Amino acid sequence: METNIILLIILAASIFGKADSVAIATSILLILKLLHVENIVFPILDKSGMFWGLVLLIMAIMIPIANGSIKALSIKSTLTSSIGIAAILLSFFTTYLSGLGLRYLTLQGHGDVMPALILGAVAAAAFLGGVPVGPLITSGLLALVMKFFNKS
Repeated sequence: METNIILLIILAASIFGKADSVAIATSILLILKLLHVENIVFPILDKSGMFWGLVLLIMAIMIPIANGSIKALSIKSTLTSSIGIAAILLSFFTTYLSGLGLRYLTLQGHGDVMPALILGAVAAAAFLGGVPVGPLITSGLLALVMKFFNKS
């Protein structure tokens, strides 16, 4: 029952904060729990949900390349520009942070911080017009800060 209450709080916050993706994900988890299929579905999602979610996200981001809206010449000129080089460097850093964050949450056992990460993302969506896709990067930044302050 406690987990349902926590999920309902996250659902309410995400609806209030207009974080539709968080609201949909939370609703699906609640429905799965109410249907009593969590023992079947949750282990599958836990094992490979992150991978397939990232696959879908990357596919959606690459649609302009796949449908021909972005041409090879445009890619070449962007990669050699200052903004392209900055994008490569920042992508390198944020991808590193995502991996660090995933290890922090899973292997190092700090998954209890995830509700705070989600609520922060929902608040940023509500008040700053953000999009709540950064909990892994945020947890990576958190891991770096904790390492700096030696709090693992």
